[in-house]
Amino acid sequence: MDEEISIINSNTRSEKVRNFFVNNKNKIISGIVILVVVLVGAYSFEKYQNNKKKEISNKFNSTTISYSEKTKDLTAKKLVEIINEQDPTYSPLALYFIIDNQLISNDSEINSYFDVLIDEISMDKEIKNLVIYKKALFNADTAPESELLNMLNPLIKSESVWKSHALYLMAEYFYSKDQKQKSKEFFNQIVSLESSNSDIKLQAEKRLNRDLSD
Repeated sequence: MDEEISIINSNTRSEKVRNFFVNNKNKIISGIVILVVVLVGAYSFEKYQNNKKKEISNKFNSTTISYSEKTKDLTAKKLVEIINEQDPTYSPLALYFIIDNQLISNDSEINSYFDVLIDEISMDKEIKNLVIYKKALFNADTAPESELLNMLNPLIKSESVWKSHALYLMAEYFYSKDQKQKSKEFFNQIVSLESSNSDIKLQAEKRLNRDLSD
């Protein structure tokens, strides 16, 4: 008797499973198709991204290797194109090459490219912090106090590895303006900061002892 009941229950379960698949056949097929499309799409996108990365890498390398005074304008044009590709690796490198080789003399244009890197590209947090620091460094000789502070505040108010660099830049900025009290305050922040870069901290201590001691 128990065996017969077990057989009946088993048949009932099998019938329910079969009915489920029959009644939901279209949904199941649609789900499988969607899953396949998603997987294929993800693979295709990753392949596209890898190919795009390789293409940008080749363009950057060929552009910088072939650079000379005669190709200055063409080099700048190609590097700006790389910046606008918004690649987290090669867009910053393209801008740094432009700055190091003075390929573009318009500071406003350079700053607009810094803004592309900072605002438009998704990259590692500390890499972005480095870009912010480099933008401030680029503008340090010409920017007013409020503008320079505004640029560096994201670093100064953070725990970034570039915080001590930002503090040092502001300290030296105020020292060059003969605002020694403000300069001293920033140097003291570097000295008291546990995570300060060791070389930056040493330079701050020297400056305090040599030029800003009471």
